[in-house]
Amino acid sequence: MLTPSTKMEAHSPYTELLSALKRLDRFGSIGALVGWDEQVNLPPKSSGLRADQRAVFTEIFHREASCPKLGELISEVEALGDSLTPEQTAVVRDARKDYDRLTKIPAEFAARKARAQSLSFKAWMQARENNDFNTFQPHLEEQLQFAKEEAAILEADNAYNYWVDQFDPGMDCDTIERLFNALQPELQEIVKTILDSPDQPDTSMFKGFPVDAQDAFLREVVEAMGFDFGRGRLDTAVHPFCGGHGQDTRMTTRYHEDNPLDSLSSSMHETGHALYEQGLPDEFAGSALGTAVGMAVHESQSRMWENQVGRSREFWQFWEPKYRKAFPKQLEGVSSDTLYRAINKVGLTPIRVDADEVTYNLHIMLRFELEKRLFEGTVTTKDLPDAWNEASTRILGYAPKNNTEGCLQDVHWSEGMFGYFPSYCLGNIVGAQLWYTIREQMPDLDSQIAAGEYRPLLDWLRQNVHSKGRRLYTLAFTKEATGKDLSTDHLVRYLKERYLPLYTSR
Repeated sequence: MLTPSTKMEAHSPYTELLSALKRLDRFGSIGALVGWDEQVNLPPKSSGLRADQRAVFTEIFHREASCPKLGELISEVEALGDSLTPEQTAVVRDARKDYDRLTKIPAEFAARKARAQSLSFKAWMQARENNDFNTFQPHLEEQLQFAKEEAAILEADNAYNYWVDQFDPGMDCDTIERLFNALQPELQEIVKTILDSPDQPDTSMFKGFPVDAQDAFLREVVEAMGFDFGRGRLDTAVHPFCGGHGQDTRMTTRYHEDNPLDSLSSSMHETGHALYEQGLPDEFAGSALGTAVGMAVHESQSRMWENQVGRSREFWQFWEPKYRKAFPKQLEGVSSDTLYRAINKVGLTPIRVDADEVTYNLHIMLRFELEKRLFEGTVTTKDLPDAWNEASTRILGYAPKNNTEGCLQDVHWSEGMFGYFPSYCLGNIVGAQLWYTIREQMPDLDSQIAAGEYRPLLDWLRQNVHSKGRRLYTLAFTKEATGKDLSTDHLVRYLKERYLPLYTSR
């Protein structure tokens, strides 16, 4: 566990800075709960009020986070120079970066943007339900203009790089392109091999799985993974997410009687995020020592639990009897091998969150390409449906039947979250590299998972990921944790080892 240096006195400028940052963290957590409530509980006719509430809150938070006293305190700690430890230097680094950003962004702009995001989210929900892109397009255009305007206010050389850095500090478009360009042909070759196989899994058993039984089963899994329900919740929403705070973690999932794996996999995914948040050192909340590295490492945690653990033979060796007990009629006559292959089915689907872990990364590459083009101006928001369909056909090999299963499927752009999507694929790359490191250091990992014992894995992640906070950014963090530079080789190896035997060795 990181602790403040003994070089600092109990009431030093550094400890005052930690206290100020933690206060902002507590304040910001109120806004996080408001956002969670908007997607889970808000009455349909109350969206206008919530937009106003978010605007007012954002304006107040912006004023608090950019007050001159905080800036003076940051400068005072910076002046300590070489007397700061590396951990303290990281705290000051991020505090300065965040403060400078907020002092340049007018509070009025932040409030106006927050209100527009709330209205845009509501418009997206209705447009998605009605397959009506035209009603959402003006909101999407507004969000894109907000994103470009904010980057301009911050005098960013590249607007899209600015937003990538907001979700993954230190990351840039060139690095992502290099990794994605190396990965894409490898993925497409794996997908082709699988789809060309005559021996495809049977998934016909996934029909009529009662929602209440799904809910009971996945809650048992989530708790076994280590999620603390004493400081967290699991609810339902249109789009699964994890929000709130490490001390009050709010997760959501969604249920379909004919797609029971969706609720389970999304719950395990969000639990991976939640375990990261619940494992961050709360004494340093709001500072680099109590904040996640970035969304790529965050996604490495969620994707690892969802896939490397949740789709493994060892996981199902333990949970299959309980699953059969929960759904005896639905799984009657289904062999263990048939069930396992169905769980790991690879195929083309238009929906990212329903995609298997082989094709999933191609979904992200599609979005990354379109985001770049939107910021470059080579694609307009009005052109987006056609551009999406063309890119989907070219990259994924699937042409969406409508906009609901195309450019309307994701919530992110409705809330101005440009630059977030690459984190999902980056997370898979980081996660695979971490996974092989963990396996080298924990030779009993498979037998532990087969016994339903996840504490050793969680303890490793707590020690090597969660407790580290954001001392280092993604590339340096990965090098420290694994001893190697970030590479796509580990993800390609993992996918070949997990999936090709299911399709080529029978």
